[in-house]
Amino acid sequence: MTRVKRMQGKGVTSDKATRLRVAWMYYDRRMTQRDIAEALGLARTTVIRLLEEVLRRGEVQIWIATDSEESLSLAADLEARFGLAEAIIVPQARDQDEATRSVGAALGRFLSETVHEGMSLGVGWGRTLTASLGSFRPLRLADTRVISLLGGMIEAGHENSTDYAWQLASRMGAECFLYPAPLLVDSAETARVLREKCGLDRIDQMAASLDMAIVSVGDIGAEATSLSRGLISAAEYERLIERGALCDVMCHALDGQGREIDHPLNRRIMSVALSVLAETRHLVIASGGVSRAPAIFAAIRRLGCHTLVTDIGAARALLALGNDL
Repeated sequence: MTRVKRMQGKGVTSDKATRLRVAWMYYDRRMTQRDIAEALGLARTTVIRLLEEVLRRGEVQIWIATDSEESLSLAADLEARFGLAEAIIVPQARDQDEATRSVGAALGRFLSETVHEGMSLGVGWGRTLTASLGSFRPLRLADTRVISLLGGMIEAGHENSTDYAWQLASRMGAECFLYPAPLLVDSAETARVLREKCGLDRIDQMAASLDMAIVSVGDIGAEATSLSRGLISAAEYERLIERGALCDVMCHALDGQGREIDHPLNRRIMSVALSVLAETRHLVIASGGVSRAPAIFAAIRRLGCHTLVTDIGAARALLALGNDL
């Protein structure tokens, strides 16, 4: 029985119930767009727009199996070379933006399958972690804790360092603990006072008993796009490069072997210490792109890693770097 035709202005695509019903009929019932249009009294062009909208809003996720022979082989090699519990390899990206999106989507799926009631999760920040939210489909996990591992910024934009923590927590209905301090302060002395006098030791104590920590890795260099680059002056950034910095993890600058650069910047960062993260029960590093392979390598050398989420290009480059172990 065909429904009466409806008015089909912008209100149709903005109605979540209609979008999800169309998506269910198309993806679950395997109905054609024409049949859906007739059943709901919509134009076929409206059905197409609705299907595009549910994907854009992340209300429907399409996960493509990426367990190709090459990715499985690379994963096994990475696990053996770096002592990983698991490597998740997505197809090689055409550019850094694509790597961020695809690695982030794989991370979201991993978290959907592994986060469970009662866990304590520590999280960093970065575009890759933010990208994971689109594919993160958790249960309601009220007895779960999400702890931001670093301070925040004044701006409340989508790239704020504390934003990922509360978004992740809100999707699970979990408790969220933010790091109540600026991400970068003016001196090592200010950082010391804030830690000792403002109750930040509670965050440090919680971080010392995490079930899982999730961090991303950025590169440092003339062409790098890491978010923390915008937090310091161009002169400071150049000095980091001159001293051998090529990895940005939790805003800490590391050299190619994972050693923290001897620079005042590393003493001005308000975050849980990298030495604490290195003791986490399960550490997840998610980052992709061939150009970031040296930074990922440095982060693994400094922190270790249990689950690595990356792409084929970075995986190949990591294996080449791993020959130096």
